[in-house]
Amino acid sequence: MIFSYLRNRKRRKYLAELVSIRRAGDDLFSEDRKAEFDRILADLKAEKDPVQAMKTAAKRMEKIPLPWNTSGLRNLLDLLLVVGAVAFGIRGLYFQPFRIPTSSMQPTLYGIHYQEAESEANRIQKKFPGPLRALLFANTRARAVVTTPGMLDPTSLKHESGLIFDRTTFVIGGKSYSLPGDPVKVADYAKLDPSKEYKSGDVPADGYVSLGDHLFVERFSLYLAPPQRGEVIVFTTPGLADPDGTPLEATSGHYYIKRLAALPGDTVKIVENQLYIRPAGKSGFVRAQDLSPRFARIYSGKGGYQGHASGMGMEDIASGKEYTVPANCYFMLGDNSRFSKDSRFFGAVPRHNLVGRAFLTFWPFSRRWGLADRQAPLDVPTGAPGLATFPVMYKQ
Repeated sequence: MIFSYLRNRKRRKYLAELVSIRRAGDDLFSEDRKAEFDRILADLKAEKDPVQAMKTAAKRMEKIPLPWNTSGLRNLLDLLLVVGAVAFGIRGLYFQPFRIPTSSMQPTLYGIHYQEAESEANRIQKKFPGPLRALLFANTRARAVVTTPGMLDPTSLKHESGLIFDRTTFVIGGKSYSLPGDPVKVADYAKLDPSKEYKSGDVPADGYVSLGDHLFVERFSLYLAPPQRGEVIVFTTPGLADPDGTPLEATSGHYYIKRLAALPGDTVKIVENQLYIRPAGKSGFVRAQDLSPRFARIYSGKGGYQGHASGMGMEDIASGKEYTVPANCYFMLGDNSRFSKDSRFFGAVPRHNLVGRAFLTFWPFSRRWGLADRQAPLDVPTGAPGLATFPVMYKQ
């Protein structure tokens, strides 16, 4: 009895498979083939000997040309659809990936930037071969050695777009050289000087250029807890504009990332590179670092942190006058404020523009990998700025 049950069970499974094929090919089979298929199914059910019934059905099925069986592909597509829906749901509600495009939040978070070969950043990286180093650390070699003495031709700098890294070509002593990065970045890290007499063997650049930090932004907690002073926040730019009225989205993109400096109702002023805040309802100004420990590293004077620059942006902020943050808005500043376009230029950011909190730097693997905004400053004096950023930032 047990063996009979098992044989019949196999027949039922085989019958179910054939029924599935019949249904899937209903609009692909000719009428004759569908009729033959139906007769095979009927005979398979009627035959008393399950084993003989399956053998006979299998032989008859060989004579029926079947359409491509897409059941496996359909199952894979169904799985991918479910996985995609879950992934987009997580992205939409919880974690959204972003790439840091500029240097405005350095040294907390880096955009595309130069790294010295002998630096904190490359003590491990330089031990890896080029392709693996690019995969793990998102960088490419940036080295130029002068072979023909002479002067830099300042009109020779040309920007060349690349698949991954843009490049800039320039001419010294009649010979052309190429380095990764846009002209401003290359001129800065290579210290290109049209008044300098370059000698054979001079090395304008010997390091790497990195694509910058990629991070997850956590979106959900903003619905549970209001943003706080000192948090690193991603926001959108619709409704924000440059001082001349040009929409920020048209000139700088849809997303920005800055540090939240002041809350609705706070009054701020910047005096001698120090941000002062008078919290809403209070009578006196307080230094930003005294209100939130997140500002402490910005005033450390180490590793590229430089305080908050004044002398630029909106007139009342540039001159050290007071500015009160409107209701339901937030005042945002870049950590690399000397080279940052932020609320000093486009004003406070409305609450509905906020996207989420910087959460985790997931690539590349650097000293900033892991939870965002947690690293202590590199123990090197910030020093004087260069053309496009502070040279100390090349060390990390």
